Amino acid sequence: MVKLNKIYTRTGDDGSTGLVDGSRAPKHGARIDAIGEVDEANSVIGWVGSLLAASDFAQDLYRIQNDLFDLGADLATPGGDFAPSEMVLRIVPSQVEWLEAAIDTLNAHIAPLDSFILPGGSDTAARAHVARATVRRAERAMSRLAAEEAVNPAALAYINRLSDYLFVFARMLNENGARDVKWVPGANR
Repeated sequence: MVKLNKIYTRTGDDGSTGLVDGSRAPKHGARIDAIGEVDEANSVIGWVGSLLAASDFAQDLYRIQNDLFDLGADLATPGGDFAPSEMVLRIVPSQVEWLEAAIDTLNAHIAPLDSFILPGGSDTAARAHVARATVRRAERAMSRLAAEEAVNPAALAYINRLSDYLFVFARMLNENGARDVKWVPGANR
Protein backbone atom coordinates (compact mmCIF):
# COMPACT_ATOMS: atom_id res chain seq x y z
CA MET A 1 0.00 0.00 0.00
CA VAL A 2 1.19 3.49 -0.81
CA LYS A 3 1.81 5.81 2.12
CA LEU A 4 2.75 9.42 1.45
CA ASN A 5 3.51 11.58 4.45
CA LYS A 6 5.60 14.16 2.66
CA ILE A 7 4.54 15.44 -0.74
CA TYR A 8 7.73 17.17 -1.79
CA THR A 9 11.06 15.35 -1.92
CA ARG A 10 13.24 17.83 -3.84
CA THR A 11 14.66 14.90 -5.83
CA GLY A 12 13.02 16.22 -9.01
CA ASP A 13 14.48 19.69 -8.73
CA ASP A 14 17.12 18.71 -11.30
CA GLY A 15 14.46 18.00 -13.96
CA SER A 16 14.34 14.24 -13.45
CA THR A 17 11.87 11.91 -11.82
CA GLY A 18 12.09 8.44 -10.34
CA LEU A 19 10.74 5.33 -12.00
CA VAL A 20 9.48 2.14 -10.39
CA ASP A 21 12.79 0.31 -10.92
CA GLY A 22 14.72 3.06 -9.10
CA SER A 23 16.15 4.63 -12.26
CA ARG A 24 15.57 8.28 -13.08
CA ALA A 25 14.18 9.77 -16.27
CA PRO A 26 14.12 13.35 -17.56
CA LYS A 27 10.78 15.02 -16.99
CA HIS A 28 10.78 16.11 -20.65
CA GLY A 29 11.34 12.54 -21.90
CA ALA A 30 8.87 10.42 -23.84
CA ARG A 31 8.14 8.09 -20.90
CA ILE A 32 7.26 10.90 -18.50
CA ASP A 33 5.30 12.70 -21.21
CA ALA A 34 3.18 9.57 -21.72
CA ILE A 35 2.63 9.22 -17.97
CA GLY A 36 1.62 12.88 -17.76
CA GLU A 37 -0.82 12.60 -20.64
CA VAL A 38 -2.44 9.55 -18.99
CA ASP A 39 -2.69 11.55 -15.74
CA GLU A 40 -4.39 14.43 -17.57
CA ALA A 41 -6.83 12.03 -19.23
CA ASN A 42 -7.59 10.55 -15.82
CA SER A 43 -8.33 14.03 -14.46
CA VAL A 44 -10.72 14.86 -17.30
CA ILE A 45 -12.53 11.54 -16.82
CA GLY A 46 -12.85 12.43 -13.13
CA TRP A 47 -14.42 15.73 -14.17
CA VAL A 48 -17.00 13.88 -16.28
CA GLY A 49 -17.59 11.44 -13.42
CA SER A 50 -18.25 14.29 -11.01
CA LEU A 51 -21.20 15.30 -13.20
CA LEU A 52 -22.62 11.78 -13.02
CA ALA A 53 -21.99 11.07 -9.34
CA ALA A 54 -25.54 9.86 -8.74
CA SER A 55 -25.58 7.46 -11.70
CA ASP A 56 -24.42 3.90 -12.23
CA PHE A 57 -21.96 5.22 -14.80
CA ALA A 58 -19.94 6.97 -12.10
CA GLN A 59 -18.76 3.55 -10.90
CA ASP A 60 -17.64 2.62 -14.41
CA LEU A 61 -15.69 5.87 -14.68
CA TYR A 62 -14.16 5.29 -11.25
CA ARG A 63 -13.05 1.83 -12.43
CA ILE A 64 -11.50 3.39 -15.53
CA GLN A 65 -9.71 5.99 -13.41
CA ASN A 66 -8.30 3.21 -11.26
CA ASP A 67 -7.16 1.38 -14.41
CA LEU A 68 -5.47 4.58 -15.59
CA PHE A 69 -3.44 4.64 -12.37
CA ASP A 70 -2.46 1.05 -13.19
CA LEU A 71 -1.51 2.26 -16.66
CA GLY A 72 0.63 5.04 -15.20
CA ALA A 73 2.41 2.49 -13.00
CA ASP A 74 2.89 0.25 -16.03
CA LEU A 75 4.46 3.12 -18.00
CA ALA A 76 6.65 4.02 -15.00
CA THR A 77 8.12 0.50 -15.06
CA PRO A 78 10.69 0.32 -17.86
CA GLY A 79 11.72 -2.93 -19.48
CA GLY A 80 10.28 -5.53 -21.78
CA ASP A 81 8.87 -8.01 -19.25
CA PHE A 82 5.16 -7.23 -19.17
CA ALA A 83 4.14 -10.05 -16.85
CA PRO A 84 2.38 -8.65 -13.79
CA SER A 85 3.49 -9.74 -10.35
CA GLU A 86 2.92 -8.77 -6.75
CA MET A 87 5.62 -6.12 -7.11
CA VAL A 88 5.06 -5.10 -10.76
CA LEU A 89 1.78 -3.58 -11.91
CA ARG A 90 0.93 -4.10 -15.57
CA ILE A 91 -2.20 -3.61 -17.64
CA VAL A 92 -3.58 -7.07 -18.47
CA PRO A 93 -5.88 -8.23 -21.30
CA SER A 94 -8.88 -8.60 -18.96
CA GLN A 95 -8.86 -4.82 -18.43
CA VAL A 96 -9.09 -4.31 -22.20
CA GLU A 97 -11.82 -6.98 -22.42
CA TRP A 98 -13.87 -5.16 -19.75
CA LEU A 99 -13.78 -2.00 -21.87
CA GLU A 100 -14.84 -3.95 -24.96
CA ALA A 101 -17.79 -5.48 -23.10
CA ALA A 102 -18.77 -2.04 -21.76
CA ILE A 103 -18.62 -0.57 -25.27
CA ASP A 104 -20.80 -3.37 -26.63
CA THR A 105 -23.34 -2.90 -23.82
CA LEU A 106 -23.59 0.86 -24.39
CA ASN A 107 -23.64 0.56 -28.16
CA ALA A 108 -26.46 -2.00 -28.16
CA HIS A 109 -28.94 0.81 -27.36
CA ILE A 110 -27.61 3.38 -29.84
CA ALA A 111 -28.63 3.70 -33.48
CA PRO A 112 -25.77 3.13 -35.95
CA LEU A 113 -24.04 6.24 -37.25
CA ASP A 114 -25.01 7.55 -40.67
CA SER A 115 -22.60 10.49 -40.45
CA PHE A 116 -19.59 11.58 -38.47
CA ILE A 117 -20.61 13.57 -35.41
CA LEU A 118 -19.26 16.77 -33.95
CA PRO A 119 -18.13 16.79 -30.31
CA GLY A 120 -21.07 18.29 -28.50
CA GLY A 121 -24.73 17.76 -27.80
CA SER A 122 -25.38 17.87 -24.08
CA ASP A 123 -22.92 19.50 -21.68
CA THR A 124 -21.90 16.18 -20.16
CA ALA A 125 -21.51 14.53 -23.58
CA ALA A 126 -19.34 17.45 -24.73
CA ARG A 127 -17.10 16.91 -21.70
CA ALA A 128 -16.93 13.19 -22.47
CA HIS A 129 -15.71 14.18 -25.95
CA VAL A 130 -13.02 16.35 -24.31
CA ALA A 131 -12.03 13.29 -22.27
CA ARG A 132 -11.93 11.21 -25.49
CA ALA A 133 -9.68 13.73 -27.22
CA THR A 134 -7.43 13.85 -24.15
CA VAL A 135 -7.17 10.05 -24.17
CA ARG A 136 -6.25 10.18 -27.86
CA ARG A 137 -3.42 12.59 -26.98
CA ALA A 138 -2.24 10.15 -24.31
CA GLU A 139 -2.34 7.40 -26.91
CA ARG A 140 -0.16 9.45 -29.24
CA ALA A 141 2.34 10.01 -26.43
CA MET A 142 2.38 6.29 -25.66
CA SER A 143 2.88 5.53 -29.34
CA ARG A 144 5.87 7.91 -29.45
CA LEU A 145 7.31 6.14 -26.40
CA ALA A 146 6.73 2.74 -28.04
CA ALA A 147 8.76 3.90 -31.05
CA GLU A 148 11.73 4.40 -28.69
CA GLU A 149 11.28 1.82 -25.93
CA ALA A 150 9.27 -1.29 -25.13
CA VAL A 151 5.67 -0.59 -24.09
CA ASN A 152 3.23 -3.20 -22.86
CA PRO A 153 0.98 -4.18 -25.83
CA ALA A 154 -1.98 -4.53 -23.45
CA ALA A 155 -1.39 -0.94 -22.29
CA LEU A 156 -1.48 0.30 -25.89
CA ALA A 157 -4.67 -1.69 -26.52
CA TYR A 158 -6.24 -0.32 -23.32
CA ILE A 159 -5.68 3.34 -24.20
CA ASN A 160 -6.94 2.77 -27.75
CA ARG A 161 -10.08 1.03 -26.52
CA LEU A 162 -10.67 3.72 -23.89
CA SER A 163 -11.11 6.42 -26.52
CA ASP A 164 -13.63 4.14 -28.27
CA TYR A 165 -15.47 3.70 -24.97
CA LEU A 166 -15.60 7.46 -24.40
CA PHE A 167 -16.94 8.05 -27.92
CA VAL A 168 -19.78 5.59 -27.38
CA PHE A 169 -20.28 6.90 -23.83
CA ALA A 170 -20.70 10.46 -25.19
CA ARG A 171 -23.28 9.20 -27.68
CA MET A 172 -25.14 7.45 -24.84
CA LEU A 173 -25.10 10.71 -22.87
CA ASN A 174 -26.62 12.38 -25.92
CA GLU A 175 -29.83 10.43 -25.39
CA ASN A 176 -28.45 7.36 -27.17
CA GLY A 177 -27.43 9.44 -30.17
CA ALA A 178 -30.64 11.46 -30.50
CA ARG A 179 -28.81 14.67 -29.53
CA ASP A 180 -25.65 13.94 -31.54
CA VAL A 181 -24.61 16.86 -33.72
CA LYS A 182 -23.96 15.56 -37.23
CA TRP A 183 -21.13 16.78 -39.40
CA VAL A 184 -22.33 18.27 -42.68
CA PRO A 185 -19.34 18.19 -45.05
CA GLY A 186 -18.76 21.51 -46.80
CA ALA A 187 -21.84 23.07 -45.19
CA ASN A 188 -20.28 26.52 -44.94
CA ARG A 189 -18.56 26.85 -48.30
